[in-house]
Amino acid sequence: MQTRAPHVVGRDREVTALAGALGRTRTGQGGAIFLTGEAGIGKSRLARYAAGQAYGEGIRVLKGRGTTIGPMVPFRPIAEALLALFRGEPPDDSALGPYKPVLGTLIPEWHDHQSTTESVVVLAEAVLRLLASVARTTPCLLVLEDLHDADAETLAVIEYLADNLEDQPVLLLATSRNEPGNALELIHRIVQRGAATALELRRLTQAEVERMTAACLESEQIPGELSDRLWTDSAGNPFVIEELLHGMVSSGLLVAGADGWQVLGELKLPVPAAFVRSVAHRTDRLGPQGREVLSIAAVLGHRFPLSVVQRVTGTDDRHLLSHLHAGVAAQLVTPDEPAPDWYAFRHPLTAEALLAQLAPNERADLSRRTADAIEHLHPGLTGDWCPLVAKLRFDAGAPDEAGLLFAEAGRRALSSGAAGSAVTLLDRAQRLLTGEPRAGVLDTLLPALAETGEFERAFEFEKDVAELKDGPGKAKLHTRLARIAHQAGRFPFGVEQVRIARALLGPDAPDELTAQLDVTSAYLSLISPSADRVESAASLARQAAEAAARAELPAVACEAWQLLGVIAREQDLDEANRCFDRALALADAHQMPIQHIYALVRLAGNDWLADGSTTTLDRAHSEACRTGAITVSYSVKAILALQLVLAGEYDEAAVQVETCLAATGRLRFHSLTRYLLMVKATLAAHRGHRPETDEAVAMFDAVAKSGAQEVPLCYGLARAFCALLEENHVLAMQELDLAEAEESKNPTPFHLSGSHGLRVLLAVLDGRCGWSDYDVLVKSSAAGMRWNRQFADLAHAVLLGRDGKHAEARQAFESAQEAAALYPMARHLGLRLVAPEASDWGDPVTWLRSAEEHFHQAGIPAVASACRGLLRQSGASVQQRRSGTDQVPKQLRGHGVTVREFEVFVLLADRMGNKAIGTRLHISPRTVEKHVASLIAKTGQPDRESLSAYAAALSR
Repeated sequence: MQTRAPHVVGRDREVTALAGALGRTRTGQGGAIFLTGEAGIGKSRLARYAAGQAYGEGIRVLKGRGTTIGPMVPFRPIAEALLALFRGEPPDDSALGPYKPVLGTLIPEWHDHQSTTESVVVLAEAVLRLLASVARTTPCLLVLEDLHDADAETLAVIEYLADNLEDQPVLLLATSRNEPGNALELIHRIVQRGAATALELRRLTQAEVERMTAACLESEQIPGELSDRLWTDSAGNPFVIEELLHGMVSSGLLVAGADGWQVLGELKLPVPAAFVRSVAHRTDRLGPQGREVLSIAAVLGHRFPLSVVQRVTGTDDRHLLSHLHAGVAAQLVTPDEPAPDWYAFRHPLTAEALLAQLAPNERADLSRRTADAIEHLHPGLTGDWCPLVAKLRFDAGAPDEAGLLFAEAGRRALSSGAAGSAVTLLDRAQRLLTGEPRAGVLDTLLPALAETGEFERAFEFEKDVAELKDGPGKAKLHTRLARIAHQAGRFPFGVEQVRIARALLGPDAPDELTAQLDVTSAYLSLISPSADRVESAASLARQAAEAAARAELPAVACEAWQLLGVIAREQDLDEANRCFDRALALADAHQMPIQHIYALVRLAGNDWLADGSTTTLDRAHSEACRTGAITVSYSVKAILALQLVLAGEYDEAAVQVETCLAATGRLRFHSLTRYLLMVKATLAAHRGHRPETDEAVAMFDAVAKSGAQEVPLCYGLARAFCALLEENHVLAMQELDLAEAEESKNPTPFHLSGSHGLRVLLAVLDGRCGWSDYDVLVKSSAAGMRWNRQFADLAHAVLLGRDGKHAEARQAFESAQEAAALYPMARHLGLRLVAPEASDWGDPVTWLRSAEEHFHQAGIPAVASACRGLLRQSGASVQQRRSGTDQVPKQLRGHGVTVREFEVFVLLADRMGNKAIGTRLHISPRTVEKHVASLIAKTGQPDRESLSAYAAALSR
């Protein structure tokens, strides 16, 4: 008979919680529940109960679990669960967009060789979107068992899902042992921040043990001594109760009679020896061949494939199935639900008990034979087989073979984007190997550590590298360390690693070694503060491209040409495009999708910088979405958001910025988050919103590292414009000076910070810059980029006008207007700035009227007021503006403060004198004094000092 409880006993609290969660899921409020507890406590039983309830309520159930077969395999439980969606009608993928190719990592039907490898967080977002898409028609229960056996990538996906399922009709139910480890730490973190519920299953009480025993034996009459012994020996563990009962019944110690169950003999079953002896007794009854079958299965792990067991034993199909059916009858094994050729032990403790009975030499022999069988059945050891055979070779006492296999499994994991699993496998490999094989493992382990952000741990291997025998392999590892140092911002360390690598290679090193070293050295040179940094970096990158071509290293050559394009962009956009075209051709010829996308985006970026066109950027975004290059797609969207700001499409830009920020924050794209916060600051600044500008810059500072490349843009593209829209030209120039200083300290690939555009114009206007300085500043290609060109051409017009070359000045002005056509705010600001200089060669009155109208409609009173003041000074009639009272705070409007008085009030916060205020507002100092006196009377302040303090407090 089957001595298993037909229903759940002693879990009323958990059953109620699960029922409530399923009910909320049906109404669209999902979440996550973790069942934790010791082995055998009933986690899987409760998960099966929840799955049964879900089926009955019309909820779709997806199931997967971790496995002890070999080392952890990336994404195994997630993939197993999602593949159930494809056993019938495949799910609708129309809502997945660029995330569909990303899921090719888990779903073979969606795998595309042109897909790119994205981060685990991006994959987690893809899984979330797939579940949400499926659950739109039918709510889902995702059951993931044995998280203690899951890989780091699976745990990362689970954490992401738990944080984002609250508003989806999807319930995540996961089980894990309560043993110290990554899974339990993860569960604690998620629960502490309120993203999930943890239900820790306790042991059964004595009364509950009695109820469970009665349920198993289907009788209310249970011998008292049996109940007492089960309570004592099982310690309330449900699995042990069932195993002990089965052993007693099978051995004849417990029999059913006319008067109920009776105990024959003495009950003496020490635990855990009782359980081990129970398993041994049942396996002995299966005979030698049956015992061998299960021992081989135990060597494989909790789950095992029949094909491998059959190959090791040499048993025919009939006898093998006979032994397995006997094992099922003995409640030792059970068919594995998702895969027909696989079986599983009823509980991990069963496999452990079988292994405990094997002598060390028996276990080693079985491990060796099993590894041989797998290699015969699965040449090349694809998928999970490679790490499994690695473990078996290790158990068989062959550390060198095991190390090489762990290394290969680690390389495969890294290439598939599972960097966390790769680190685990490669670290195990390097501990088993020595000499050149170990150096080969470190060559892969170091970039894997960089991928997971474990930079310091990577640097710790410098000592190990230094102890290796001098030669090309050692030089290659120093090159790896240099590259990681560049990623981590440890530039002096990187330069030193390059020096060591070059010394090891000598002057006659082969191209395949110097190519990557020169690329890395070029990156380090480009960010150095030296005067010849550009020339040095370009020379090194070109050397790398030539060496990579000779050595047939297309990936290195592609990287080198892209770097050459970035370098050339500073002086010649056409040359930059030629470099990017070379990179694109290489990527296409050698089927490198991610390099193809990067080259395409850089070409599109050049088009945007040159003429403001977003056509190729839109195409690049579509291509990135098609191939699943999520990071690149958000990079393009960030550039498009900035273009919306510059083009004055502020409302649309605001929506795009906030949407992208939500996504990049969730996906942990830190560099993109920095860039978008810069765009957000620029958006607020170009609208003349000082508090929002300062707030966005503060948010940027909070996430930016020292020397972040967007810092000059925060000064020159955001804060400088905000100052200009406040008519504070001195502050604007100070911000632009800071932008230039930052670029000098930390060279940046961004070219819109004003050094080649707005700063040139302001410097010409205030007399700081003449022809010689102008010629130097506009010499670079950056001055010809459309956004910069509108300001550089205005500066040119002013200089020509001062020299009396009026026709040429008008021509330069028209060129500036053509460039500025895409940028309404910048165009009208330029008109306001140059109008005072253009009385002899331009039409300043018409320009000022146009600018005044624009800034009045835009709600930027300071510039509108300045335009009116300049019009008055020129003798032109000025339209009286009565609107703008909404700019005056409510408490001041209540005192009757006018718009003009409020403009004076704002400037008083900076303790400015009458002359300075008059200059800013284009009114006389005497008029300012009248406004100050009126403000003192209206606000009830005793004197000017108190009024200034009040203005400062109100502005905060």
